[in-house]
Amino acid sequence: MQTASLLSLPTATEERALHQLASLAATQVAGCAAASVTVMRHDEAAAQAGSHPDATRLTQIQLDCGRGPMIDALERRAPVQCTDTLDELRWPEYTALAVRLGVRCSITLCAGENAIVVLGLLGVRPGAMDIDQLQLAQLVAAYSAALVGAVSDYRDSQRTTTQLQDAAEGRALVDQAKGILMHALGCSADDALARIRDVSQRSNMRATEVAARVIDAQSSRANLSALWAATQGSRQHGGQRRRGRS
Repeated sequence: MQTASLLSLPTATEERALHQLASLAATQVAGCAAASVTVMRHDEAAAQAGSHPDATRLTQIQLDCGRGPMIDALERRAPVQCTDTLDELRWPEYTALAVRLGVRCSITLCAGENAIVVLGLLGVRPGAMDIDQLQLAQLVAAYSAALVGAVSDYRDSQRTTTQLQDAAEGRALVDQAKGILMHALGCSADDALARIRDVSQRSNMRATEVAARVIDAQSSRANLSALWAATQGSRQHGGQRRRGRS
């Protein structure tokens, strides 16, 4: 198989890409009947995909009991091979389920740093896969790790961009509302901002929501003086109550 087909996989979502990578490994690695891809973050499975439901079941039992070829591969950061599940004694829960599912051999590889990708290859015949001839599987594992990292970086970038856009839009709304209040009430910029914050705190609304209402009120030619008189009054009463307590 040509490596170009790996690079042409859609990377719009991590889940979709992982499913395609699992299917790719299952169909292209000699002797592999099914494959699973698991993304580990902070010692927990953050995402899973399999070319067949049985591959996912074998992944899950390892996560549940805390032992199996994928656990060993993660600890050693090296490929782990099971040549025949009937003779394997290291992982009784895993091998018992594997035999019931007709899985007779497996090879597990992992790649990545912050997000570690574990690739599990399953065969239906003992010794069907040779660990010394798995260049393609290693390529898939490495590509999976790179892809997961790229998707994560892209999401972080998009999240940061959205936050910056929201902050800029929010600042513009507040500045516009301040200008409206300054003109309508004859107050300073600091006092206009203080009024917005006061209403925000008392009404449990974000300052941008208060600002948007001020802009809407001005657009509909509402009486802003009357609207904000109540705010000024409440602030005055609050000051009187504080002075009374003192």
